[in-house]
Amino acid sequence: MTETTDALLLDLVEWIAREPRSYSDVIETWRTSCPRLTIWEDAVDRGYVARRPTIEGLQVTVTEGGARLLRERGRSGAAHQVEAGGDTSKSIVTIP
Repeated sequence: MTETTDALLLDLVEWIAREPRSYSDVIETWRTSCPRLTIWEDAVDRGYVARRPTIEGLQVTVTEGGARLLRERGRSGAAHQVEAGGDTSKSIVTIP
């Protein structure tokens, strides 16, 4: 991963960690037509974020892997919410 991609991936995961985001907001904010900047796709493929259905529509949250990435990179200042066990049927837990 390049430094630019690495930084943008961390930014995306941190932005989602602040609060669950709607899928449409994530795609609208992070969509790119550049084939070299596949930040959203990279975050999903690496298991840092997950989509889950809710009454309000499709939501995007940070997984345990994403929270671990943030902690390892010193980006755990905000209350990060992740899906427990990566299972969308479980409750959301806060990672300090």
